[in-house]
This record gives sequence, C-alpha cells and structure tokens, in this order.
Amino acid sequence: METAHKFEESELRSILEKLADADSTEYGIILRAKGMVPDASGSWHEFDLTPGEYEIRNSSPDYTGRLCVIGSGLKEHEVAELFGI
Repeated sequence: METAHKFEESELRSILEKLADADSTEYGIILRAKGMVPDASGSWHEFDLTPGEYEIRNSSPDYTGRLCVIGSGLKEHEVAELFGI
C-alpha cells in the first residue's frame, strides 16, 4: 500500500505493537510487515516487523509512504484502517 499519511513515531509504535501481538488475530495472522512512512516533522521512519517484535529506524526521504503486510487470512480493510488509509 502507498500512503501520504504522516505518522508520529509514537503513533507508528502503537500500530506496530498491535500487529506484532502474536496472540491476536484481529488483523489476521501477521508473518511480516515492513515499510517507510513520513513524519509530520519532515523526517521518515522505516520499520520491520515479525511476530512478537518490531524495529523503527530513521530513514531517507522518499516520494510517498509505503508499507507491506504479509500474512495468512489478512483482514486487509482492518489493516488499512489501522494505518489510516
């Protein structure tokens, strides 16, 4: 997915905590997620996620935010809403 939505790091952390919860199937079974999204301050955040853990790093600017969520039985609409898309 692509998004122009700007994410504060705390907001992105909250989203990733929900997706990384290995006991939850609210969004399907999440196997991996990664992406690069802009911050309201003009910086960018790159993230990687596997069940139970995630990492957020500062990144170089890109033309638009992008994210990819891989899993089984994904609830795509709910994932999109979680990211504000």
